Order: sequence, then C-alpha cells, then structure tokens
Amino acid sequence: MVVSFPGGPAAAPGADDPLALLSACHGRITRQCATLARLAAHLPVHGSDEAAQTAAVSVRRYFDTAAAHHHDDEEEDLFPALIDAMAGSDAGCLHALVRGLVDEHRRLAALWTPLRRALSEIAAGRAAALSAEQVQEFTQAYAAHIQREEDELLPMAARLIADDALTAIGQAMKARRGGEAG
Repeated sequence: MVVSFPGGPAAAPGADDPLALLSACHGRITRQCATLARLAAHLPVHGSDEAAQTAAVSVRRYFDTAAAHHHDDEEEDLFPALIDAMAGSDAGCLHALVRGLVDEHRRLAALWTPLRRALSEIAAGRAAALSAEQVQEFTQAYAAHIQREEDELLPMAARLIADDALTAIGQAMKARRGGEAG
C-alpha cells in the first residue's frame, strides 16, 4: 500500500487512471528532453566521458521504450476510444486533432532518428556530435506536442470516454509495459 503524506511525494498514477498516467509521462518526456539539451552542451567541453555515456544511455532507453509506448498508448487505445465516444461531439474537429497528433508522432520519430544514432555513439564512449539545433528542434516539437495533448486531448478524453473504456485503456497500457503501467 502506498501512503502519501502532506508535503511528501504522491504515488505515481497507475493503470487505474490512464489519463493521469499519460499526463505524468509528459512530465518524464520533458525531463528527458532537458537531459538531452544538457548533454548537447556538455559534449563540446567534456566529450563522451562517463557522465555523457550515462546520460546518452538513459535518454536513448527512455525514448526507445517509454516514449514509444506512450505514443502506442495514444494511437492504439486512447484515440480509437475517443473517436468511439464522440457521440454528439464535433466529429470533424476530433478527427483533425487525432490526425494532427499522429502526424506529430511521426515527425517526432523522424527527429529522434539522428539523435538516437549520436546517443548510441556517445553511449559507447566514442566521440560524436550532438547537434544543438537538432536537439532544440526535437525538444521544442515535443514541448508543443505535449502542450496540445494537455490542453486539448486529455481534457476531451476525460469528458467523453466512459469509465469502462478508460479501464480497458489502462489495462492495455499495463500489458504494453509487461504488467507495469508507469
């Protein structure tokens, strides 16, 4: 049993609250983007030292697993449930939002590819350039994407998706992560 005391850390959301779990993931993505930016500034001075290698492994692992699962959670479970639940809502607006977010996922994946290659070299201790411009483009694109999901997607999902559908989404998220949602 997790107990949260006033002023102490709150329990991380789990599969029983999939929308809060998705929002918490946005915070983790933001922190990983900040680490990536710090790494880009670190490399010209220190090269692929131990700290750079550790950061590169961590960021690469996060975006290859948790961030990829996050996009799958949305595209395979949340977006279809939201579209199914749109009875009486503006279908055109909702479809446009979902299409736009899927397009953003594809753009983020494309922006990630060269960064991932550089991080793999750094993680191996080899000299590699991590383009500050590419890092900035990636982190800014993610920040804008997260803002759109927090401002538009998650509030709409909370309003439209039935509790039983949210439960199913949470269970799919948990299964995608091998039994752990988080």
